[in-house]
Amino acid sequence: MGLTTGIIVVVALFLLLTVLVIAGYNGLVRARNAFKNAFAQIDVQLRRRFDLIPNLIETAKAYMAHERQTLEAVVNARGAAMNGLAAAQANPGDPAAMQQLAEGQQALNGALSRLNVVVEQYPDLKANQTMMQLSEELTSTENKVAFARQAYNDAVMNYNNRRETFPGNVYAAMFNFAPAALLEIPPERPEMRDAPKVQF
Repeated sequence: MGLTTGIIVVVALFLLLTVLVIAGYNGLVRARNAFKNAFAQIDVQLRRRFDLIPNLIETAKAYMAHERQTLEAVVNARGAAMNGLAAAQANPGDPAAMQQLAEGQQALNGALSRLNVVVEQYPDLKANQTMMQLSEELTSTENKVAFARQAYNDAVMNYNNRRETFPGNVYAAMFNFAPAALLEIPPERPEMRDAPKVQF
């Protein structure tokens, strides 16, 4: 009788331990999938932003023949931002990829801000219906990017908390769950905390 009871206790403990490991592992997987899904929302909004920029440039070209350098700077910054997005898309949460994404967005925000200053010098362009519509869509997209970034950062924080607290840290070490990086604005660039003003 004693041997049977001992076997039952060992089997019960083994089953309990197995259930705990499975639950911990699944919790980490769910948290990782949540931040990857949140990043996908950033991806959607940034792609929309990137799609609007060529239309904006084409509309501005007709009015801003002498501002070629400003327009080219926006096109080049868009390319750099798209490269940053591609790097982050390949590995959401990777610190180097998220840094590249942030830097690309920073360059694009600066180029759009300079374009906005130049557009102010062209009243006909500011009054152009297409330009006003593009401006409104770009502003709306900028707001959606900010909300998506916040949702992503919240999901990353939840994932990192789960993988750093006990017993999640044990499971994270066992199953090699790497930390995820936030999409942060560099502290030396406080102007990036606000969406760029793209009202033309």
